[in-house]
Amino acid sequence: MYFDNIPVIPYEGPQSKNPLAFKFYNPDQVILGKTMREHLPFAMAWWHNLCAGGTDMFGRDTADKSFGAEKGTMEHAKAKVDAGFEFMQKLGIEYFCFHDVDIVPEADDIKETNRRLDEISDYILEKMKGTNIKCLWGTANMFSNPRFMNGAGSSNSADVFCFAAAQVKKALDITVKLGGKGYVFWGGREGYETLLNTDVKFEQENIAKLMKMAVAYGRSIGFTGDFYIEPKPKEPMKHQYDFDAATAIGFLKAHGLDKDFKMNIEANHATLAGHTFQHDLRISAINGMLGSVDANQGDYLLGWDTDEFPYDIYETTMCMYEVLKAGGLTGGFNFDSKNRRPSCTPEDMFYAYILGMDAFALGLIKAAKLIEDGRLDAFVEDRYASYKSGIGAKIVAGETTLEELAAYADEMGAPAQPGSGRQEYLESVVNSVLFGL
Repeated sequence: MYFDNIPVIPYEGPQSKNPLAFKFYNPDQVILGKTMREHLPFAMAWWHNLCAGGTDMFGRDTADKSFGAEKGTMEHAKAKVDAGFEFMQKLGIEYFCFHDVDIVPEADDIKETNRRLDEISDYILEKMKGTNIKCLWGTANMFSNPRFMNGAGSSNSADVFCFAAAQVKKALDITVKLGGKGYVFWGGREGYETLLNTDVKFEQENIAKLMKMAVAYGRSIGFTGDFYIEPKPKEPMKHQYDFDAATAIGFLKAHGLDKDFKMNIEANHATLAGHTFQHDLRISAINGMLGSVDANQGDYLLGWDTDEFPYDIYETTMCMYEVLKAGGLTGGFNFDSKNRRPSCTPEDMFYAYILGMDAFALGLIKAAKLIEDGRLDAFVEDRYASYKSGIGAKIVAGETTLEELAAYADEMGAPAQPGSGRQEYLESVVNSVLFGL
C-alpha cells in the first residue's frame, strides 16, 4: 500500500469541509436519466499522475514518484502499476490512459522495449482482475526521444518513420490486450519550425499514410474502438499540423480517415489555439467527431501548456453543456493534468483529482439545469425563425436559386435589421443558473 494514510474517498456533499471527500461528485446521482458515473467516465493519466515529479526547465523533481523502487527498472514500472490501481480504487476512477513509455522504461533496443511492454501489460491485466478498472485509451510517445526531433509520421527520415510505425503497432497491440476503447495520435512534433527546410505536402501525406496503416492493422487484430486525433496548436513545434479541431477534421476528411477517427479535445490546447474549450467541442460535435476529452485547463497569463487541474466551473459547465447536447462521449474524461510543482505530497495527488472530479460533476449539474431551463435553446431557435417558412425554408431545403433570391431582394428593397443577439442577457441567464438559489 502506497497511500496508507488516504481512505477511500467518500461523497459528503457541498457542505463538507473534509478535503478528502467529494463535494459534488456523487457517482450514483441521476441526472437527465443517467448516473454521474455514466455521464463522467473519468480516467487517470498514467504519465502525469504516476511519472511526473514536478521537473521543469529550471529545476528537478519536487515530488517522489519512485513508489519505493529504483527508477528506470521494471520493479519501478510494477510499483507504478500497484500505486496507480490503489489510487484509482480509492477515488472510484474506472479508467486509465497511457503512453507506451509511461508504463515501462524505454530500452536502447526496441525488441527489449517490446518485451518489457509484454511483461508489464501481463502485470496490469492481473491487477485489473476483480476490479472495475479498464483501459480508456493507449498511445505511443513519439515526441520525447531525440529521434523524433523532426516529427514521427512527418519525419524527414524514413528510418525514423519506420520506428514510429513499430511503436504504433506495439502500442495498438497493448491497447487491444488491455481492452482499450480508443487509440490516440497526439502529434507532439508533427509540424515544422521553418518553411525553408520543409515540404508540408509531403509531410502531411506521410502522416496520413501512417494513420491509414494504423487503422488497417488495428482492425486486423480486432480493435473496434475509435482512433483519435488530439489537436494542439503550438509547442513543441512552432507550427503544428493539428492546430485545432477544425484543422484536424479537415485533414482527416481530406485523407479519407474521418470514418475511423474522432477528436480527443483538450481544454488547454483549445485555449492555446485562441478558442474556448466549448468551441472545439462544438466544432467536433457538429461534424460527428466528438470522441473523448482531456480534462484540464490552462493559465491565461502563460502562453504554454500548463495542464492544470480544472477548477473553473464556467468552463466545466459549458463543456458538459456541449457533451450533453451531443449525446455524450464515445470515450471519457482523462485528467491530462498535473499538480503544480510545489504541490508535492501524495495527499496533493488526491486533492487534485477530487478538485477535478468535483469541478466536472458540478459542471454536469449546472449544464443539465441550463438545458432544463430552456431559455438558451429557445433563444437560439427563435433567432433563426426566419428560416422556418417562406423564402428561408426554401434556402434550407436547397429549393431556390441565386436568381430567385436576387428577385426577392429587389422586391424587398432593403431587409429589416436581423435582431439583437442579446449576448449580455444570455450571459445573465447562465449566471442565474450557476449561482441562483
